[in-house]
Amino acid sequence: MAPRTAIAKIWDEHLVDDDLIFCDLHLVQEVSSPQAFDELRLGGHGVRRPDRTIATADHSVPTADRGLPIVDDMARLQVAALERNVEEFEIPMRPYRSLGQGIVHVIGPDLGLTQPGMTIMCGDSHTSTHGAFGALAFGIGTSEVGHVLATQCLVQKEQPTIRVNFVGRRGFGVTAKDLVLAMIGQIGTAGATGHFVEYAGEAIRGLSMEGRMTVCNMTVEAGARAGLVAADDTTFAYLEGRPCVPDDWDAAVARWRRYVTDEGATFDREIDVDVEAIVPRVTWGTNPGQSIAITDVVPEPQSDGDVRALQYMGLEAGTPIAGVPVERVFIGSCTNGRIEDLEAAAEVMRGRRVKEGVRVLVVPGSMAVKAIAEERGLADVFIDAGAEWRDAGCSMCVGMNEDILAPGERCASTSNRNFEGRQGRLGRTHLMSPAMAAAAAVTGTIADVRELAA
Repeated sequence: MAPRTAIAKIWDEHLVDDDLIFCDLHLVQEVSSPQAFDELRLGGHGVRRPDRTIATADHSVPTADRGLPIVDDMARLQVAALERNVEEFEIPMRPYRSLGQGIVHVIGPDLGLTQPGMTIMCGDSHTSTHGAFGALAFGIGTSEVGHVLATQCLVQKEQPTIRVNFVGRRGFGVTAKDLVLAMIGQIGTAGATGHFVEYAGEAIRGLSMEGRMTVCNMTVEAGARAGLVAADDTTFAYLEGRPCVPDDWDAAVARWRRYVTDEGATFDREIDVDVEAIVPRVTWGTNPGQSIAITDVVPEPQSDGDVRALQYMGLEAGTPIAGVPVERVFIGSCTNGRIEDLEAAAEVMRGRRVKEGVRVLVVPGSMAVKAIAEERGLADVFIDAGAEWRDAGCSMCVGMNEDILAPGERCASTSNRNFEGRQGRLGRTHLMSPAMAAAAAVTGTIADVRELAA
């Protein structure tokens, strides 16, 4: 047999028929599922494989006091509808007011549900996160959610492939977030459109699973359909002992080791990213491709889109990005709401105070992550510094409930999108790593975290 990529191996194993693939794990949340459940009722269908389905509420849930009713009407209705639907169709759920609740892309890895060689689907674009485990993971639309619920299969054409090689070693202060922002800046937000991506290279292998999840999470911001890092010993060490991993652990690992790209396998495209040229990055505009090094100045506009972005962000070309004041800081999301992310932010904030006039929200990606952070004393670090310590949810990443920016407010954010209005009408979002966001919190400006560590 000819050499094959890891992506091809997973695809071939799951191909049921032409352009029809089997879904190993279907993740369901409250925003993209109500219409899908209605479709089941209208068609007289049940859920084909409840045992391969798990639900949680994450987008709409408030992250403040859970003992209170949900005030936002839309959020309350969405959560209530999910609870009714999963009860009717007998789908396992991590309830809103439970220790198992969290962002769907955080609880999958938390529980060990996300495993190498799987196909994973969810009605959320950042399902690509799960590719960090050597899985092929897709975000799907609402009608597709209904199709997967009813059949456990997805109509999906095989996509061309790209291998992104991160060449060289990371420098001081450079994180997974900086790697992926640099890649998107290099190829553009449409640079991988319609492709499956495999990430490779020494810098990728050197990342923790949290770091790999950050990279794969933002694959879709380059237009790709899915992103993957082949499983290795780092993957297996992360998964070992988690609740939902196979009982025959050694046999599972032996099987998972097969999902690697064979020597000599070819991709439709290869892209190299010079890691040693990367320093901590921050976005200046209104898409994730508009990022620069923290040492750079806001660039001259090269298109009408750039002009609009500068106007929206209230920035002028030639302005050093370091020193731009911020009013808000958000540390969380399915991109950077894991325990390692919180540890990185806490390390910067320990012994320091949030700058007067800056409001900081720290939102764990799951209630399990929150419990670990509290056990390790990280929550105390944030609270002592003057940040707000919240419950798990998507929060400011999608601008839900009270977790929104006021018009004109500027936010240093660890989330994945900086589109116009993403965090609130006329809000201005700068994407960066957790450590960089923490530096912004204590200085009141977009700042080079390396200077605080000096």
